[in-house]
Amino acid sequence: MVQEEVVFRGHKNVRSLHARTIEITKDSNLSLRGDCIIGVSANKSCQDMSDELQRLLKDDSSSVTIDIMVGNKSFKINGFGNKRLLLLSKHDIVIRKTNFICERTMAIRCDKASYDIPRDLIFSLQNPETKGIFRITTE
Repeated sequence: MVQEEVVFRGHKNVRSLHARTIEITKDSNLSLRGDCIIGVSANKSCQDMSDELQRLLKDDSSSVTIDIMVGNKSFKINGFGNKRLLLLSKHDIVIRKTNFICERTMAIRCDKASYDIPRDLIFSLQNPETKGIFRITTE
C-alpha cells in the first residue's frame, strides 16, 4: 500500500457540479466554468507523485481510494488505476467515473464525481482560506 497527500486551498468559485469528474489544480485562479474543480493552489500534480505511487497507479489490478478532507469533514471515493495512465500533467489531478484517460487523469471508474460531494463540504471549500487534503491510497 502507498499513500500520498496533496494539500490544496478553497476558492470562491468552487461549484462542484460535474457528474463525471473531480479535479484539483496548482493554478490559483478558478473561473465558474471549472465546475469539477474543488480546490486550487495544490502543492502537487500528477507528475509530482512519487515513483512508487505512479507505478501502482499504472497497474490494471490496482485499486485507488481518494479521501477528501476539509476540517473535520471527509469524503471517500473509490476507483481504479490503469496501465494506460500517463500521469504527466504539471498542473492538475483529475479522477473520473469514466474510462477516459489523458495526461491529467489519476484514476478511472471512480464511484463518485464532484456532484456527489456533500454540499456542506463544498460550502467550506468556497472559502479561499480553507485548506483541504486530497489523500490518495493505492494497493
